Formats: sequence, structure tokens, C-alpha cells
Amino acid sequence: MSTAKRVLYLSYDGMTDPLGQSQVLPYIAGLSELGYQFTLISCEKSERFAQHKSRIEAICTQYSIDWHPLPYTKRPPVLSTLADLRRMRSTCVRLHRLQPFDLVHCRGHVTATVGLFLRRLFKIPMLFDNRGFWADEKVDAGAWNLKNPLYRLIYHYFKRKEKACIEQAEEMVCLTHAGKAEMLRWKQVKTRPERITVIPCCADTELFSENNLEPKRSEFQKSLGISEDTQVLAYLGSIGTWYMLAEMLDFYVEYRSAFPNSRFLMITQDEHERIRTVATEKGIPQEAIILRGGTRQEVPALLSLAKHSLFFIRPTYSKISSSPTKQGEIMAMGIPAICNAGVGDTDTIITENKSGVLVHHFDVASYRAAIEELKGTFFDKKAIRNGAENVFSLKAGIKRYSEVYRRIFSQ
Repeated sequence: MSTAKRVLYLSYDGMTDPLGQSQVLPYIAGLSELGYQFTLISCEKSERFAQHKSRIEAICTQYSIDWHPLPYTKRPPVLSTLADLRRMRSTCVRLHRLQPFDLVHCRGHVTATVGLFLRRLFKIPMLFDNRGFWADEKVDAGAWNLKNPLYRLIYHYFKRKEKACIEQAEEMVCLTHAGKAEMLRWKQVKTRPERITVIPCCADTELFSENNLEPKRSEFQKSLGISEDTQVLAYLGSIGTWYMLAEMLDFYVEYRSAFPNSRFLMITQDEHERIRTVATEKGIPQEAIILRGGTRQEVPALLSLAKHSLFFIRPTYSKISSSPTKQGEIMAMGIPAICNAGVGDTDTIITENKSGVLVHHFDVASYRAAIEELKGTFFDKKAIRNGAENVFSLKAGIKRYSEVYRRIFSQ
């Protein structure tokens, strides 16, 4: 492009968080290479910021990204978020007055409130990058009890902001076709289908590849005590609110019965003590569970040790709009997944790409049926990886974002 368009990218997630490194920076880096000039504002957790700041700064320098990290505050609830948003808003105003932006790209509902303010004050075109039904997620997770007048007020405030974002933003991105269809059914929201582009959480299929795994793979096999004939079931990512730890361990009890030489490799930085406690309650021997965190560069080699991968997500209303980052990464490695139906486009992707097995109920009978299906099905690793390239390719995601940007700039 002849004159680089200046894009202000707002993220409440930190770049030093795993999510920022997998679902923000790769897109911005790719779009920077297409000629867009980015200013990035994010909210960083102090411990992770101290640990990973220099690495993120190096990435930003490499791609000429002007990064303005702000502190993330957690307490007191609600008031801390308002303080973070006030700080972000004043930073945006200051930077825009120094050198005006051509577009504000808002990742999620929280930063979209800042985007609406900038759009109203400075007439900056806005892209609402909707990462899910955020207010409904808070309710479904139990964080906002609508019987509490304060949380009911906050919920309705963000639902009004969600409506304003959908109607006022020049363009919108959402993660799933199921989520888009649901929004178009909302009678109180007026928008055109062509203004909503579906881009799932993409995977770096060059990083998540069977190429260049050695010597890390062999090192992990040795250090974790995994032999070539060990049947490894893997879980990838944080446990958090939405991933069903007890049910996944229940599934592993049945999996271990079918594959006595199996081990459950949980590739996660989080809650190791809790995982071991719940596993013990389920009667799973401690030696059958392997807990190992990994850097983003280490994860493909760790994941490559697995025969199958597992993830269960609470199938609530808000999860219609969710795209699990791990699904594309697992598929890119050619590994069949066992997951539950009723979450975003996950079940459709599994079925259409023959990339795993669906569990429809969280009970022993359903787990055993899924395991029998696993045992009786030939999974083509190459075909699964091709499915990842078709659905979750980072390059394709960057291209689609660029197309959205071009539509905004042509208006």
C-alpha cells in the first residue's frame, strides 16, 4: 500500500500471556508485513510482564509494532476494570493527538467500550473483534450472579454496549458460524450479515508441525519416562473456568481401562496440585498423570508424544461463540481429538474433517462408546492436518483480517 494505514490495536489480554502470544501477536505481525502500521495497547499482569517483557519487545521491534503495555489490575472487582479502561482511554487519546489513527481494532467487549468512545470523539473507524458472548460468559461461569443488583446492572450495561458495537462498528469479526447465526437472530440488534466475518482462533501450522521436532521430542520422551509403546492421551492448555477437569479425568479412567499402558500428559502451567488431588480422588495412580508446562516453542514437541488428545468444555449458551485455540493446534499435529458437542463450531469441524470423536453426554456409557469408536476408526494424520490448514490456517486468518481492513478503508 502506498501510505501505511495506522491501526490502533486494543487488547485487555496481555501480550506476555499465552493467549496474547498465540492469538494477538501472530496476526499483528502478519498484518504488519502486509504494510499496516500498528500501535498496540495491552494490559499486562505484573509477574508475566517481568518474565516475558524482553521477548515480547523483541517481537514488536522485529515487526515495527509500537507497544504500549499498561498494568492489569484485578482488585477490587469491577472498579479495577474501570480503572484499567480509564488508563487505556487516556493513553489512546494522547497517542491519537500525537499522530492520528486510521482504524481502531478492538479485541473483545472490554476494549470495545474504548473503541466506541474513540469513534464518537474522533470519528475513527472501528473493527469490533468479538471474542465471544462475554457478558453471557460471565453469567454462565458464575462470576456475575444476576440476582445481585450490581452484577445485573453490569450485565445489562455490557449487553447494551455489545448491541452498540454490533450496530455501530464499521465491521465485526466473530469466532464461529454458530455465534454469527445466533447474533443475526437477535431481534433487538440490527446489522447486515455481510458486516460480520467469521475468523476462528487460528493456529500457526508452521510451528505446529511434525517438522523440526527433534531433538526436543526425544528429550521429552526421556525426561518424562515415555517409551515408544506408551499410549499417551494429551490435554493442552490452561484448566481455568471452562475446561471440565473432573469429567476429563473420569474419561481417562475408562481410557486407561481400555489402554492399560497409557498415561495422561497434561501440558499446562496451571493448577498442578489441584489436578493431582482430583486424579487421586478418581483412583488414578500418580504415575499415570504427567504434568508438564511448556513454552510456545516446546508445545509442538510435547504434543507430538500423544496418540489422542482430549478436551471437554462446559457446553453453556455463551460457548456458542467460542473457538478453542487448542483445536487447530491439535489438528495441525495430525492428532485425533476427543471432545464434547455443543461448543461453537467444534463438533461440525470434527465431523467434517474426520479429526476425532464426539462425546454427547458426560457419563461412563458415552466415554466407553467414544473409546470404542477411537479403537475402530482409522484416522489419517495427513488428512487431519489438511483440515487444520483449511479451517485454522494463520495465513488464511491474516488474509481475512486484511480483507476486513480493506473494506473499512474503502468506505
